[in-house]
Amino acid sequence: MPITLADVERARAITAPHLHRTPMLTSRTLGERIGATAYLKAELFQRTGSFKPRGAVFALASLPEKQRAKGIVTMSAGNAAAAIAYAAKATGAKVTVAMPESAPKLKVDATRGYGAEIRFAKDMTGLRELVGKLQDESGAYFLHPYDDDAMIAGHGSSALEILEDVPDADLIVVGIGGGGLISGVAVAAAAKRKGIRIVGVEPEGAPTMRTALDAGKPVALTAIKTIADGLAGPIAGTRGFDICQRLVEDVVLVSDEQIVEGMRFLAERAKLVAEPAGAAATAALLAGKIRVRPGERVVSIVSGGNVDRARFAELIAA
Repeated sequence: MPITLADVERARAITAPHLHRTPMLTSRTLGERIGATAYLKAELFQRTGSFKPRGAVFALASLPEKQRAKGIVTMSAGNAAAAIAYAAKATGAKVTVAMPESAPKLKVDATRGYGAEIRFAKDMTGLRELVGKLQDESGAYFLHPYDDDAMIAGHGSSALEILEDVPDADLIVVGIGGGGLISGVAVAAAAKRKGIRIVGVEPEGAPTMRTALDAGKPVALTAIKTIADGLAGPIAGTRGFDICQRLVEDVVLVSDEQIVEGMRFLAERAKLVAEPAGAAATAALLAGKIRVRPGERVVSIVSGGNVDRARFAELIAA
């Protein structure tokens, strides 16, 4: 395994001054619904509104100064863009982000607010080509938003916090975009607690990791259609795919309607304003998509809260 618990622990030590330690909440109502003891890891309270700075800060801090000096280019639908822009500002680097034209205005504005330059592609499937053009223009270093060892190690710090707060956790449920978060969580959790189960959740309209696992290798999606822009990766990362094959028990799919129900539940019962991607893990539990054993201690990661208030109101009122 190229990424180890030691890498995750090092990432945590380096990034801690720049990050929040996010809260762990209990949810009696969710527990009653699933027949287990339920917890919510509130990553939506992380800086920039999602878990993403955990990996971004460590990834940029790990780069040689010469590479940072040439500038950074990355691609994202929003949360990774803002996180990498935040990390670049913290480390004094210049960053250009390729984003799809469909990226939510809230996330575009946040990314610009942290000082990044933005270039737009027609849709998610055109991001990689645009990144190549930006590299040719500037010679900048391409920081992959999820298929990167340092990114994955940084994200794993969330699992260290989870197991400090719930040392006897039996199951962690994680939303998947490209696989960075679940990979870091799986590496750290499996090393810290023998027998812990990790289950991933994806939208039916963007099943990147499920498609990869079924095919035996990452496969680029030809179409993406989901309200969960934060889980709309065009292809599973090769590193994440390898880790998921080894350490993740299952990857399940949820519909957009089920994701909205997850958002509604989190707002009404936990008072959390989660974006669609952030609600996917809870949605899968509510929908019965995950096999929960009676009496288990289950942690659902609420991975982000970057949703426009009008859009949020429209979705949960539907």
